[in-house]
Amino acid sequence: MSNEILSVLEYMEKEKGISRDDMISTIVTAIKNAAVKGPNAGQELKIEINPKNGALKAWQLYKVVDSVSDPKKEIHLEKAGALKPGAVMGDIVEREIDPALLGRIVAQVVLQAIRQRVRQFEKDRIYDEYKDTVGDIVSGTVRRRERGDLIIDLGKAEAMLPAREQVPGEEYSPGERIRCLLLAIESSSRGPELILSRSSPRFVRRLFELEVTEINDGTVKIEAFAREPGYRTKIAVSSVDKKVDPVGACVGARGARVKSIVRELGGEKIDIMEFRADPREMLMECLKPVQPRAIHLDDRNHRLEVEVSEADLAIVIGRRGQNARLTSRLLGWKIDIVKERAAVADIDTKKAGAAASLTQIPGISEETARRLVPLGLISADAFAEASVSDLTDGGFSPEEAQEVMDKVQAFLSTHGQG
Repeated sequence: MSNEILSVLEYMEKEKGISRDDMISTIVTAIKNAAVKGPNAGQELKIEINPKNGALKAWQLYKVVDSVSDPKKEIHLEKAGALKPGAVMGDIVEREIDPALLGRIVAQVVLQAIRQRVRQFEKDRIYDEYKDTVGDIVSGTVRRRERGDLIIDLGKAEAMLPAREQVPGEEYSPGERIRCLLLAIESSSRGPELILSRSSPRFVRRLFELEVTEINDGTVKIEAFAREPGYRTKIAVSSVDKKVDPVGACVGARGARVKSIVRELGGEKIDIMEFRADPREMLMECLKPVQPRAIHLDDRNHRLEVEVSEADLAIVIGRRGQNARLTSRLLGWKIDIVKERAAVADIDTKKAGAAASLTQIPGISEETARRLVPLGLISADAFAEASVSDLTDGGFSPEEAQEVMDKVQAFLSTHGQG
């Protein structure tokens, strides 16, 4: 058995990195636990293993008493003297026993304990190995897919890229290399679980920190960040050195730096702009090249309203509102995007003018005139080709329609058509 133990100690130390003292402690504890459950249950044991040769020794422990009530744990004072000369009441004396007497179950329990210790060591090693890497980018190989999640081999451990942390549209096959953000280490019944992400904004932020030297050394600072994974990222940067252009530093010579990041993100668009402390100025930076017609700030409700031309409205809002949402997240303000009021006001003015001209017809009230204008009846002359049914289709009752037509015809017969 000594040779077997020595082989275990040497293997664990060389292949698994578990120290001999650690494994000896594990084996000793396992033997004690096995012994108290076996045929010698109730005994107090002392176990020692020589770390150099694996030799195992065992002793049964007794408490010295003058009246024995439990022979497995106690020994009479007279007999104790044979084991320990000069023993007195209350002493603990030892009697060496053959380890083989502990039973075959010991070997099985020791093997199980070794396996458990190895598993626990692997768990602890994974945590110690990666606890300081959370928030960094790691590289690995796709191993398999489990219910939508990807299992990634990082070399020293396996990690999981959950479906929720994947980028829509990205597909990976077993054997492909992949880079991800180590998002977190979560505890589970199987031990620490490494959780990866490619959809987190922090993944793109970390890519910029690795690619742009000026960000890494603190010359350029990322002030604000917003991302719609797989679609677009907006980033606002500033510089502590007036001689350094923060946007240019992020873009790189001929766009080399940002292109490298875009490739990593599978073509995701990246908008880089200079940070402005004033929310109005920052909003204008975000909207470039679109020029807003007006910006209204509601500081109390932390809200911005921006007016843009009808032609620019779809561009500013973006596909399914994504551009507007990104801009709002980047600024940290709620943003309302509306069509410029000048055009709306112009239409309203024309409608009001048309209604006013209709009220010049005797018997046509202002309310009736406002109901006629949306029907295209903006002047007395417009009634030349109109009929009662046109008015009833527009919401007038037959009586109201006939009355309006009679009044218009009377006016035209008196003043003539223009």
